[in-house]
Amino acid sequence: MLSAHRLWFRYTANRPWILRDCSLTVPAGAVIGLWGDSGLGKTTLARLLAGYVKPSAGEVTLDGRALPARGFCPVQMVFQHPELAVNPRWRIHAILDEAYHPSQVLMEALSIEPGWLDRWPHELSGGELQRIAVARALHPATRFLLADEMTSMLDANTQAQLWQVVLSHARRHNLGVLAISHHQPLLERLCDTVIHLSDTGAATAPSQPGERG
Repeated sequence: MLSAHRLWFRYTANRPWILRDCSLTVPAGAVIGLWGDSGLGKTTLARLLAGYVKPSAGEVTLDGRALPARGFCPVQMVFQHPELAVNPRWRIHAILDEAYHPSQVLMEALSIEPGWLDRWPHELSGGELQRIAVARALHPATRFLLADEMTSMLDANTQAQLWQVVLSHARRHNLGVLAISHHQPLLERLCDTVIHLSDTGAATAPSQPGERG
């Protein structure tokens, strides 16, 4: 399982805490929803779980161990804005090949057209580029997928198709999924369990970095 244990996070010592004493577990094969208002730290929590940033205190573990410090990380993240997650100077085939070459079955399931592969990211629509981002994240070694507002900028048909592919892939491969959104009804339809991230306010901050509160 992927676990966050009593996480605290802020960017600098003189800024407010973004997360305070936050714990969360995503079991393998489960689809967990994380719901909450904007500004409460949902994306920050996802970035911590994926290893993009380190907590000020607390720990993130995968099967009881720290995330790998190098090589492929089995926790992959799909962002709300795919154009910010790809290299604009690479063609689409290079963006995919950097991680792996997706199977033809997955490419067809995501309706990725062969002609897109020679294009630049700016030549694809947001929905087309998000399909590429999803294909890239569903690496054979991926064990947990963090979908941060993955479809919030897309039309209803594209939303439905992307989630159908992700959930079908998760069932087949025992993939743990954390679906993050401010839209609670969507999460209620998709997820086994929905967790509400709220501003607790009452937690006591750790006195030293790395010390648990």
